[in-house]
Amino acid sequence: MKEIAFINKNIDRWKGFESYLFGNKNIKPDELSDLYIQLTDDLAYAQTFYPESDIKNYLNELALKIHQEIYKTKKEKKARVKAFWKYDFPLMFYKTRKYFYYSLLITIISTSLGFLSAANDDGFVRLILGDVYVNMTHENVKDGDPTAVYKSANELEMFLGITVNNIRVSFLAFLLGLFFSVGTGYILFTNGLMLGAFHYMMYKEGVLLQSMSSIWLHGTIEIFSIIVAGGAGLIIGNSILFPKSYKRIDSFKFGTKRGAKIVLGLVPFFIIAGVIEGFITRYSFMPITLKLLIIVASLVLIIWYFFIYPKKLYNKINFLSINEQNKYIE
Repeated sequence: MKEIAFINKNIDRWKGFESYLFGNKNIKPDELSDLYIQLTDDLAYAQTFYPESDIKNYLNELALKIHQEIYKTKKEKKARVKAFWKYDFPLMFYKTRKYFYYSLLITIISTSLGFLSAANDDGFVRLILGDVYVNMTHENVKDGDPTAVYKSANELEMFLGITVNNIRVSFLAFLLGLFFSVGTGYILFTNGLMLGAFHYMMYKEGVLLQSMSSIWLHGTIEIFSIIVAGGAGLIIGNSILFPKSYKRIDSFKFGTKRGAKIVLGLVPFFIIAGVIEGFITRYSFMPITLKLLIIVASLVLIIWYFFIYPKKLYNKINFLSINEQNKYIE
Protein backbone atom coordinates (compact mmCIF):
# COMPACT_ATOMS: atom_id res chain seq x y z
CA MET A 1 0.00 0.00 0.00
CA LYS A 2 1.32 3.45 -0.86
CA GLU A 3 1.97 5.71 2.10
CA ILE A 4 -0.62 8.29 1.08
CA ALA A 5 -3.28 5.58 0.77
CA PHE A 6 -2.33 4.23 4.21
CA ILE A 7 -2.69 7.71 5.72
CA ASN A 8 -6.00 8.47 4.02
CA LYS A 9 -7.42 5.14 5.17
CA ASN A 10 -6.62 5.67 8.86
CA ILE A 11 -6.38 9.44 9.38
CA ASP A 12 -9.89 9.83 10.82
CA ARG A 13 -9.19 7.26 13.54
CA TRP A 14 -5.88 8.91 14.40
CA LYS A 15 -7.58 12.30 14.63
CA GLY A 16 -10.07 10.72 17.02
CA PHE A 17 -7.16 9.78 19.28
CA GLU A 18 -5.86 13.35 19.14
CA SER A 19 -9.29 14.65 20.06
CA TYR A 20 -9.34 12.29 23.03
CA LEU A 21 -5.97 13.54 24.22
CA PHE A 22 -7.15 17.14 23.99
CA GLY A 23 -10.09 16.59 26.31
CA ASN A 24 -12.81 14.78 24.36
CA LYS A 25 -13.35 11.82 26.71
CA ASN A 26 -16.42 10.39 24.93
CA ILE A 27 -14.54 7.19 24.04
CA LYS A 28 -15.19 4.44 26.61
CA PRO A 29 -12.16 2.75 28.25
CA ASP A 30 -12.88 -0.64 26.66
CA GLU A 31 -13.32 0.95 23.25
CA LEU A 32 -10.12 2.94 23.73
CA SER A 33 -8.19 -0.26 24.47
CA ASP A 34 -9.48 -1.88 21.29
CA LEU A 35 -8.58 1.18 19.24
CA TYR A 36 -5.16 1.26 20.86
CA ILE A 37 -4.48 -2.25 19.57
CA GLN A 38 -5.35 -1.05 16.08
CA LEU A 39 -3.05 1.93 16.54
CA THR A 40 -0.09 -0.27 17.51
CA ASP A 41 -0.83 -2.41 14.44
CA ASP A 42 -0.70 0.75 12.32
CA LEU A 43 2.60 1.69 14.00
CA ALA A 44 4.09 -1.74 13.30
CA TYR A 45 2.97 -1.47 9.66
CA ALA A 46 4.53 1.99 9.32
CA GLN A 47 7.78 0.81 10.92
CA THR A 48 7.95 -2.01 8.41
CA PHE A 49 6.99 -0.25 5.18
CA TYR A 50 7.73 3.44 5.86
CA PRO A 51 10.70 3.37 8.29
CA GLU A 52 12.04 6.77 7.24
CA SER A 53 8.67 8.51 7.13
CA ASP A 54 7.37 11.16 9.52
CA ILE A 55 4.18 9.11 9.86
CA LYS A 56 6.11 6.47 11.80
CA ASN A 57 7.29 9.08 14.34
CA TYR A 58 3.79 10.56 14.54
CA LEU A 59 2.21 7.18 15.29
CA ASN A 60 4.92 6.30 17.81
CA GLU A 61 4.30 9.48 19.81
CA LEU A 62 0.52 9.09 19.55
CA ALA A 63 0.67 5.45 20.70
CA LEU A 64 2.85 6.41 23.65
CA LYS A 65 0.39 9.07 24.80
CA ILE A 66 -2.61 6.76 24.47
CA HIS A 67 -0.72 4.06 26.36
CA GLN A 68 -0.24 6.49 29.22
CA GLU A 69 -3.97 7.31 29.24
CA ILE A 70 -4.89 3.62 29.47
CA TYR A 71 -2.30 2.30 31.86
CA LYS A 72 -1.34 5.25 34.02
CA THR A 73 -1.67 4.63 37.75
CA LYS A 74 -1.41 6.85 40.76
CA LYS A 75 2.13 7.14 42.03
CA GLU A 76 3.47 8.52 45.25
CA LYS A 77 3.77 12.29 45.13
CA LYS A 78 7.47 12.08 45.91
CA ALA A 79 8.05 9.66 43.04
CA ARG A 80 6.12 11.89 40.64
CA VAL A 81 8.20 14.92 41.60
CA LYS A 82 11.41 12.95 41.16
CA ALA A 83 10.26 11.60 37.79
CA PHE A 84 9.44 15.13 36.60
CA TRP A 85 13.00 16.42 36.95
CA LYS A 86 14.59 13.10 36.05
CA TYR A 87 12.64 12.41 32.87
CA ASP A 88 9.79 14.76 31.97
CA PHE A 89 11.50 18.14 32.19
CA PRO A 90 14.77 17.25 30.39
CA LEU A 91 12.86 15.44 27.64
CA MET A 92 10.49 18.37 27.18
CA PHE A 93 13.42 20.79 26.99
CA TYR A 94 15.14 18.62 24.39
CA LYS A 95 12.03 18.38 22.22
CA THR A 96 11.48 22.15 22.32
CA ARG A 97 15.13 23.25 22.34
CA LYS A 98 14.81 25.26 19.12
CA TYR A 99 12.71 27.83 21.01
CA PHE A 100 15.53 28.19 23.52
CA TYR A 101 17.90 28.96 20.64
CA TYR A 102 15.51 31.66 19.39
CA SER A 103 15.38 33.11 22.90
CA LEU A 104 19.17 32.97 23.20
CA LEU A 105 19.57 34.75 19.86
CA ILE A 106 17.25 37.59 20.94
CA THR A 107 19.22 37.97 24.18
CA ILE A 108 22.61 38.00 22.44
CA ILE A 109 21.47 40.60 19.90
CA SER A 110 19.84 42.85 22.50
CA THR A 111 22.82 42.59 24.89
CA SER A 112 25.17 43.56 22.07
CA LEU A 113 22.91 46.47 21.14
CA GLY A 114 22.78 47.57 24.78
CA PHE A 115 26.58 47.57 25.03
CA LEU A 116 27.09 49.39 21.70
CA SER A 117 24.34 51.93 22.40
CA ALA A 118 25.86 52.76 25.78
CA ALA A 119 29.26 53.19 24.12
CA ASN A 120 27.84 55.69 21.61
CA ASP A 121 25.34 57.56 23.79
CA ASP A 122 26.35 58.88 27.21
CA GLY A 123 22.73 59.06 28.36
CA PHE A 124 21.77 55.52 27.36
CA VAL A 125 22.95 53.82 30.55
CA ARG A 126 20.89 56.17 32.72
CA LEU A 127 17.89 55.75 30.41
CA ILE A 128 17.99 51.97 30.72
CA LEU A 129 19.21 51.44 34.31
CA GLY A 130 17.87 54.59 35.96
CA ASP A 131 19.65 57.47 37.71
CA VAL A 132 19.36 56.01 41.20
CA TYR A 133 21.07 52.73 40.27
CA VAL A 134 23.78 54.41 38.17
CA ASN A 135 24.61 56.97 40.88
CA MET A 136 24.76 54.24 43.53
CA THR A 137 27.09 52.16 41.34
CA HIS A 138 29.39 55.14 40.75
CA GLU A 139 29.65 55.63 44.51
CA ASN A 140 30.39 51.94 45.05
CA VAL A 141 33.16 52.06 42.43
CA LYS A 142 34.71 55.08 44.17
CA ASP A 143 34.63 53.12 47.43
CA GLY A 144 36.49 50.24 45.75
CA ASP A 145 33.57 47.77 45.77
CA PRO A 146 31.54 47.99 42.51
CA THR A 147 29.17 45.15 43.52
CA ALA A 148 28.44 46.44 47.03
CA VAL A 149 24.74 46.49 46.14
CA TYR A 150 24.66 42.78 46.98
CA LYS A 151 25.49 43.68 50.60
CA SER A 152 22.61 46.15 50.95
CA ALA A 153 20.41 43.64 52.81
CA ASN A 154 20.90 40.59 55.02
CA GLU A 155 21.45 37.21 53.37
CA LEU A 156 17.99 35.74 53.87
CA GLU A 157 16.17 38.90 52.80
CA MET A 158 18.35 39.17 49.69
CA PHE A 159 17.82 35.49 48.84
CA LEU A 160 14.02 35.61 49.17
CA GLY A 161 13.62 38.91 47.32
CA ILE A 162 15.85 37.91 44.40
CA THR A 163 14.43 34.41 44.04
CA VAL A 164 10.82 35.59 44.05
CA ASN A 165 11.64 38.36 41.56
CA ASN A 166 13.45 35.98 39.18
CA ILE A 167 10.57 33.50 39.28
CA ARG A 168 8.16 36.38 38.64
CA VAL A 169 10.18 37.53 35.61
CA SER A 170 10.31 33.98 34.22
CA PHE A 171 6.53 33.52 34.54
CA LEU A 172 6.00 36.96 32.98
CA ALA A 173 8.21 36.02 30.02
CA PHE A 174 6.20 32.81 29.71
CA LEU A 175 2.72 34.35 29.98
CA LEU A 176 3.48 37.23 27.60
CA GLY A 177 3.95 34.60 24.93
CA LEU A 178 0.13 34.79 24.71
CA PHE A 179 0.64 37.98 22.67
CA PHE A 180 1.84 35.97 19.68
CA SER A 181 5.41 35.75 21.10
CA VAL A 182 5.85 39.55 20.87
CA GLY A 183 5.47 40.04 24.63
CA THR A 184 8.10 37.42 25.38
CA GLY A 185 10.42 38.95 22.80
CA TYR A 186 9.98 42.34 24.51
CA ILE A 187 10.95 40.96 27.93
CA LEU A 188 14.02 39.23 26.50
CA PHE A 189 15.02 42.29 24.50
CA THR A 190 14.74 44.75 27.41
CA ASN A 191 16.61 42.41 29.77
CA GLY A 192 19.35 42.10 27.14
CA LEU A 193 19.58 45.88 26.78
CA MET A 194 19.98 46.25 30.55
CA LEU A 195 22.61 43.51 30.64
CA GLY A 196 24.61 45.14 27.84
CA ALA A 197 24.31 48.65 29.31
CA PHE A 198 25.40 47.41 32.73
CA HIS A 199 28.49 45.70 31.37
CA TYR A 200 29.48 48.82 29.42
CA MET A 201 29.08 50.94 32.55
CA MET A 202 31.45 48.63 34.40
CA TYR A 203 33.83 48.65 31.42
CA LYS A 204 33.86 52.45 31.35
CA GLU A 205 34.55 52.55 35.09
CA GLY A 206 37.50 50.19 34.54
CA VAL A 207 36.12 47.43 36.78
CA LEU A 208 34.58 45.10 34.20
CA LEU A 209 36.59 41.99 35.10
CA GLN A 210 36.20 42.59 38.83
CA SER A 211 32.44 43.04 38.55
CA MET A 212 31.94 40.14 36.12
CA SER A 213 33.76 37.72 38.42
CA SER A 214 31.19 38.56 41.11
CA ILE A 215 28.02 39.06 39.09
CA TRP A 216 28.36 35.89 37.06
CA LEU A 217 28.61 33.82 40.24
CA HIS A 218 24.81 33.85 40.27
CA GLY A 219 24.25 35.29 36.80
CA THR A 220 25.38 32.13 35.00
CA ILE A 221 22.35 30.14 36.18
CA GLU A 222 20.03 33.13 36.55
CA ILE A 223 20.44 34.57 33.04
CA PHE A 224 20.40 31.13 31.45
CA SER A 225 17.15 30.26 33.25
CA ILE A 226 15.47 33.50 32.13
CA ILE A 227 16.47 32.72 28.53
CA VAL A 228 14.94 29.23 28.87
CA ALA A 229 11.76 30.78 30.33
CA GLY A 230 11.68 33.06 27.28
CA GLY A 231 11.81 29.94 25.12
CA ALA A 232 8.75 28.64 27.00
CA GLY A 233 6.92 31.87 26.15
CA LEU A 234 7.82 31.47 22.49
CA ILE A 235 6.35 27.96 22.60
CA ILE A 236 2.96 29.44 23.52
CA GLY A 237 3.15 32.20 20.91
CA ASN A 238 4.14 29.84 18.13
CA SER A 239 1.44 27.33 19.10
CA ILE A 240 -1.08 30.10 18.34
CA LEU A 241 0.61 31.38 15.19
CA PHE A 242 1.55 28.02 13.70
CA PRO A 243 -0.96 25.31 14.74
CA LYS A 244 0.18 22.99 11.90
CA SER A 245 -2.32 20.13 11.49
CA TYR A 246 -4.05 20.81 14.83
CA LYS A 247 -7.01 23.04 15.52
CA ARG A 248 -5.66 26.35 16.82
CA ILE A 249 -7.26 25.89 20.25
CA ASP A 250 -5.81 22.38 20.56
CA SER A 251 -2.39 23.60 19.46
CA PHE A 252 -2.63 26.39 22.06
CA LYS A 253 -3.51 23.92 24.85
CA PHE A 254 -0.64 21.66 23.83
CA GLY A 255 1.82 24.56 23.65
CA THR A 256 0.71 25.95 27.02
CA LYS A 257 1.19 22.58 28.68
CA ARG A 258 4.68 22.23 27.23
CA GLY A 259 5.70 25.77 28.15
CA ALA A 260 4.33 25.46 31.68
CA LYS A 261 6.41 22.34 32.28
CA ILE A 262 9.53 24.20 31.20
CA VAL A 263 8.86 27.17 33.51
CA LEU A 264 7.98 24.98 36.51
CA GLY A 265 11.14 22.96 35.91
CA LEU A 266 13.23 26.13 36.22
CA VAL A 267 12.14 26.91 39.80
CA PRO A 268 14.99 24.91 41.47
CA PHE A 269 17.53 26.70 39.29
CA PHE A 270 16.21 30.10 40.32
CA ILE A 271 16.47 28.96 43.94
CA ILE A 272 20.11 27.92 43.37
CA ALA A 273 20.84 31.29 41.73
CA GLY A 274 19.11 33.05 44.64
CA VAL A 275 21.19 31.18 47.21
CA ILE A 276 24.40 32.15 45.41
CA GLU A 277 23.33 35.77 44.99
CA GLY A 278 22.03 36.17 48.52
CA PHE A 279 24.71 34.28 50.44
CA ILE A 280 27.87 34.22 48.27
CA THR A 281 28.01 37.10 45.75
CA ARG A 282 28.27 39.60 48.63
CA TYR A 283 31.79 38.30 49.31
CA SER A 284 33.22 40.19 46.34
CA PHE A 285 36.79 39.96 47.60
CA MET A 286 36.94 36.18 47.83
CA PRO A 287 39.83 34.52 45.91
CA ILE A 288 39.37 34.62 42.14
CA THR A 289 40.02 30.86 41.96
CA LEU A 290 36.99 30.23 44.18
CA LYS A 291 34.84 32.52 42.04
CA LEU A 292 35.92 30.73 38.88
CA LEU A 293 35.21 27.38 40.50
CA ILE A 294 31.60 28.39 41.24
CA ILE A 295 31.09 29.82 37.73
CA VAL A 296 32.59 26.73 36.07
CA ALA A 297 30.51 24.43 38.30
CA SER A 298 27.38 26.35 37.23
CA LEU A 299 28.32 25.98 33.57
CA VAL A 300 28.96 22.25 34.00
CA LEU A 301 25.53 21.83 35.63
CA ILE A 302 23.85 23.71 32.79
CA ILE A 303 25.68 21.89 29.99
CA TRP A 304 25.11 18.46 31.52
CA TYR A 305 21.48 18.81 32.64
CA PHE A 306 20.15 20.85 29.72
CA PHE A 307 22.15 19.49 26.81
CA ILE A 308 24.07 16.26 27.41
CA TYR A 309 21.64 14.36 29.65
CA PRO A 310 18.42 15.18 27.68
CA LYS A 311 20.00 14.07 24.41
CA LYS A 312 21.24 10.81 25.91
CA LEU A 313 17.84 10.19 27.53
CA TYR A 314 15.97 10.94 24.30
CA ASN A 315 18.22 8.64 22.28
CA LYS A 316 17.81 5.92 24.90
CA ILE A 317 14.01 5.87 24.95
CA ASN A 318 13.78 5.95 21.15
CA PHE A 319 15.13 2.40 21.12
CA LEU A 320 12.60 1.13 23.65
CA SER A 321 9.18 -0.37 23.10
CA ILE A 322 6.03 1.60 23.89
CA ASN A 323 5.66 -0.21 27.23
CA GLU A 324 9.26 0.58 28.18
CA GLN A 325 9.00 4.21 27.07
CA ASN A 326 5.99 4.80 29.29
CA LYS A 327 7.99 4.79 32.53
CA TYR A 328 10.09 7.71 31.34
CA ILE A 329 7.33 10.17 30.49
CA GLU A 330 4.41 11.43 32.53
